[in-house]
Amino acid sequence: MNAAILTNEFPPEIYGGAGIHVKFLTQELSKLCHIEARCFGPQDEDENNIRAVGFNRKLGLSPKDDRFQKIFKPLDINLQWAATLNDIDVIHCHTWYSHFGGVLASRLLECPLILTTHSLEPHRPWKAEQLGDGGYNMSCWIEKTAYEAADGIIAVSQGMKCDVMKLYGVPEDRVKVIYNGIDPDFYKPTFSDTILKKWGVDPGRPFVLFVGRITRQKGISQLIQAIPQIDKKAQVVLCAGAPDTQELADECKHLIEEVQKTRDGVIWIQDVVPHEELRVLYSHATVFATPSLYEPFGIINLEAMSCGTPVVGSAVGGIPEIIVDGETGYLVPLKAVSETNFEPADPKAFQTDFANKLNKILGDELLAKQMGEVSRKRAVDVFSWKAIAQQTFDFYQECIERYKREGKRK
Repeated sequence: MNAAILTNEFPPEIYGGAGIHVKFLTQELSKLCHIEARCFGPQDEDENNIRAVGFNRKLGLSPKDDRFQKIFKPLDINLQWAATLNDIDVIHCHTWYSHFGGVLASRLLECPLILTTHSLEPHRPWKAEQLGDGGYNMSCWIEKTAYEAADGIIAVSQGMKCDVMKLYGVPEDRVKVIYNGIDPDFYKPTFSDTILKKWGVDPGRPFVLFVGRITRQKGISQLIQAIPQIDKKAQVVLCAGAPDTQELADECKHLIEEVQKTRDGVIWIQDVVPHEELRVLYSHATVFATPSLYEPFGIINLEAMSCGTPVVGSAVGGIPEIIVDGETGYLVPLKAVSETNFEPADPKAFQTDFANKLNKILGDELLAKQMGEVSRKRAVDVFSWKAIAQQTFDFYQECIERYKREGKRK
């Protein structure tokens, strides 16, 4: 079988959870079939049964709103992908950035199209800040068109399966729940005071760790505003970069600087931390924080858990399918403003509740240790990439067979 993986992120150009997913999934899938990866960037590699080719823009376009470039870039690159693929049995797209190319290629090559739902555009209205209102309308339209054309959907959680069916009317028999995975041999308890000191973290003090992009959906501003209520004996380490917009970057900078005036040990790491060093931060952290407002799955939680660290996370999206409340950490209820506005209806109450749950773990060394051990076991037992790759390969075969019987979805 020849499978085409279409994705904006592919090693070494990775900045988010979808990119991590693609990296480890393709590594395991390549043991089951040949992979033709098409991505954004300079990649040009052919090894371990993976042919990865990256692309950059060719069309010189100057829209009136410069934010629209974030729409024209993927469309440009997607066209190039569709022109370079041949002899493909199945096409698998990750995020809306790849959907246009997937729809084109699947029709040109007459093969099934599969999408993995890392997020859904109608549930991310704040993307209008990044793309412009017109650009956001386009990303929603591209995604809707792809879901209506897809022959199979992989939902990364039960919650996401329900959302896909509700938003796009996808028949239930076309949607398969396959969780994100983890490489427990890589993400394992790994300790180094030298690495901590390199990033400005005091090895002698407990700390809360956040890792994520500066984007509305990750809820970083909620966590920063909760810091005054977090035990002052603890450090708070924020690995936060890749802002959606300059305005968001400035807002985050202001909030952090204000809280740094009131207490020490608030450390902001804006540089990309290599994964080999990130697992050290996970392992040393007393507790990991995921204050997301919208999170279809949350692979970052698995990374922390696999390193033996308990997690406090918002009870949204797929997070409750990862964290076992009271065993591997705590879930924090979040009542949103509405179905399309995921900001907390009562931000102060959410921030207080979140800080209190963090403090329960920070204040009980034995509890933190026990939860960390259970977290590691759950990550290893339930979320291995080997099993997830096999489920994905089996779904490929199911979609290929159905395509042969029924033809392309209209």
